Amino acid sequence: MEQGSGSLLKASTGIAGFDDITGGGLPRARTSLVVGGPGSGKTLLALHFLVEGAQCAEAGIFVAFEEASERIVANAESFGWGLADLCHKALFFVDAQPDADVIRAGDFDLGGMCAALDVIVQTSKAKRIVFDALDVVLSLLPDAAARRREIYRIHGWLLERDLTGIVTLKAGGEDAVGVSEKPFSFMQFMVDCAVILNHTVVRGISQRSLRVQKYRGSSFDENELPFLIGKHGLELSIVRSTALPPTSATMERVSSGIARLDTMLNGGYFRGASVLITGFSGTAKTTLSGAFAEAACKRGERTLFVSFDSDAHEVSRNLSSVGIHLDRHTKSGVLRIISARTITGSAEAYLVHIKALTLEHEARCLVVDPVSTWAKSINDPNAQGVTERLIDWAKTLGITLLCTRLYDEMSGELGGSSQLQVSTLADTWIHLSYHVQAGERNRGLSIIKSRGTAHSNQVRELVLSDSGVALADTYTAAGEVLMGTLRWEKERDERNAAQAESVARTLKRVRLEAEEAELRVRLKSLEIELEAKEIEKALLVDTTGEHLDQISREKAVLGEMRGADQPSKRKRGRANVKD
Repeated sequence: MEQGSGSLLKASTGIAGFDDITGGGLPRARTSLVVGGPGSGKTLLALHFLVEGAQCAEAGIFVAFEEASERIVANAESFGWGLADLCHKALFFVDAQPDADVIRAGDFDLGGMCAALDVIVQTSKAKRIVFDALDVVLSLLPDAAARRREIYRIHGWLLERDLTGIVTLKAGGEDAVGVSEKPFSFMQFMVDCAVILNHTVVRGISQRSLRVQKYRGSSFDENELPFLIGKHGLELSIVRSTALPPTSATMERVSSGIARLDTMLNGGYFRGASVLITGFSGTAKTTLSGAFAEAACKRGERTLFVSFDSDAHEVSRNLSSVGIHLDRHTKSGVLRIISARTITGSAEAYLVHIKALTLEHEARCLVVDPVSTWAKSINDPNAQGVTERLIDWAKTLGITLLCTRLYDEMSGELGGSSQLQVSTLADTWIHLSYHVQAGERNRGLSIIKSRGTAHSNQVRELVLSDSGVALADTYTAAGEVLMGTLRWEKERDERNAAQAESVARTLKRVRLEAEEAELRVRLKSLEIELEAKEIEKALLVDTTGEHLDQISREKAVLGEMRGADQPSKRKRGRANVKD
């Protein structure tokens, strides 16, 4: 594959990260020098370059001055490149180890080899070539003039045929800079690109690094960068690949696995965000990680759980005690739990393996518990940037990353200086702590920050039980948050007070109802008595009227009766007078 920076065309190496720091690869139709000590990866880099060319329909030639080509092919089979299939099709190996008789004679040059290579170049249409361990032959020449002559011969031969070439040289000991002390050090000034490989061991931990020393006609990253010989060859660690498009922020939320924590976070974590959970030992960091992993698996999202503390079966067993059941998800294949104890090497080795496992599992969610284990590599100068590269890599691929970090109980200070400044990089930071009250040690949870979203500022008690993980309501007394037994006592007092108040209300209601009933009875009695009075009054009025009428009638009758008796009485009166 051909790339360019300005007018300079470049040939891709296929090495992850290397093409990014060089803006496309090695200079096309020019010579590059790769220098390094034993085991630094010189031959592997050169092979990587040729395999990439073969896959891009550019035939290549590998000239081996030190090791037989059969052994080189056999050693490279573990990287899955299929060198055996590429041989004699797009990739050609030439054994150029010096013959013993020639060495004894002390009079030889590389002219014959170049003539033989001309035939291969013409028949194969080769565009790339590697001279591996050229210093083996150069060291056999009698003097510096002869060595310089042969170097110029090869350099001129490469330029005349427009071949993109790599020449590898060994440096002294573990310091690749020692090449400047070699008789052929002037070659660094002659080539267009020089790459220095270092391989050191610090306190028993292997460290490899790469630095582009020079690159004519092109900008490049001049810093020394760590790399690893991984499953598929060289892997160079960079923060972000320029080949990948920039990621866009999403408003999608994913659950933390704890409903009340989702509420505190105004809906959960952002998709593709980095989440950091910190706390002392035993504050339930792994539990919150397991809750997140279980929630992701229930959504059907493939998840990778990397544990530095326990084996896979121990993680599942321990989390099942708090209602988090991961076994069914590991059996279904949605969840994969990896024990990081199986990974050895530097912090960079951990990073490369975790990235490879994540891609292999096609995980959308990644848990690393705890990421602070990398801080143990305090002698590793690359440990500082490992977590930064992990977070940035996860963001690039849209993977939701949750990391836990163990605080040292001896330091006891939140946000103090640490070997891994993860807290400044994380999008959401949740801190777990202990609260000692009334002779009890209880767990507290607080959200330190959550970028781009409103979140609770309360300290909630984290309660673990057989039924699961819960966050208790906040109880305060005299400005202090109550947890554990004190919270339970407050809850009990509130329940008792509420119950007593309810009983009092009931009694008062009954009493009021009785009084109301009594009043209603009295009111009914008075209404009846009033009605009786009214009836009695009405009857009295009616009776009085009728009585008067009767008297009137009786008087009239009597009057009439008296009027009828008057004449007779008068007659009797007269008679009596006469007599």
